[in-house]
Amino acid sequence: MLTVRTFKRDDFEDICRIFQQGIDTGNATYATAVKNWPDWDASYRQDCRLVLEEGADHVVGYGVLSPFSQMHAYRGVAETSLYIDEKTRGQGAGQLLLSQLITASEQAGLWTLQAKIFPENKISIHLHEKLGFRVVGIFEKIGQLNGVWRDVAFMERRSKVVCPIT
Repeated sequence: MLTVRTFKRDDFEDICRIFQQGIDTGNATYATAVKNWPDWDASYRQDCRLVLEEGADHVVGYGVLSPFSQMHAYRGVAETSLYIDEKTRGQGAGQLLLSQLITASEQAGLWTLQAKIFPENKISIHLHEKLGFRVVGIFEKIGQLNGVWRDVAFMERRSKVVCPIT
């Protein structure tokens, strides 16, 4: 049974393992190495860090939010990062985790979530669309991964709960 709970510092080793799997796919991140604890901890909001467990204390995924900007005007905007263990993919884990991350974001007062996803990662794009994100554009050849220029689909989801825009 899959359950979502708040991140604990002891989860970091599992998060590193799962993130490395994402790096290894070549379609999940521009990162080529796992961050150390201080850098990882400084990158993500403290109030929106979730892990997905299968059974007791077996972390099989995580979702976190990073601030979009330090400017006050953008205080309600964050970027999603969602990673699922390769053995758990395709079982509804991503949908469960992302839906809980959306709820956590709204409880934290965020009105817009953004995601930047390689267009080749169709499963992630579909998952985000299923939960209310939409592609607002494609950043063409925005960055290089291992010497290859890559595009990124830019997606966003506006909250209907926090500061709804009509």
